Amino acid sequence: QVQLVESGGGLVQAGGSLRLSCAASGRSFTSYGMGWFRQAPGKEREFVAAISRGGFTTYYADSVKGRFTISRDNAKNTVYLQMNSLKPEDTAVYSCAADRKAVPGTSEAVYDYWGQGTQVTVSS
Repeated sequence: QVQLVESGGGLVQAGGSLRLSCAASGRSFTSYGMGWFRQAPGKEREFVAAISRGGFTTYYADSVKGRFTISRDNAKNTVYLQMNSLKPEDTAVYSCAADRKAVPGTSEAVYDYWGQGTQVTVSS
């Protein structure tokens, strides 16, 4: 099993930045592709970004492309989401997830482990 704990959320003004972290413990972190998802109030959870096991492949939802960057430090068992140029519509609970496949998917259904999430609120 893998345990995932997110941190770094908070309240920020539009145009600001935040960096989310997701610390993993348990079985080998490098065995998992990792993803970030978010869920706004009254909406379904949606894919944000994903990164392969080795960190060489990344991909993003169109809504965050060019503003968000996903990265991982396998020595620290941590995946990050750098969020720049934040908009009020980015307000959501952000969760990280682990997928046993080398290159993770964009559907939440394929992920095996989830963190509890961290709240990000962007004020206008």
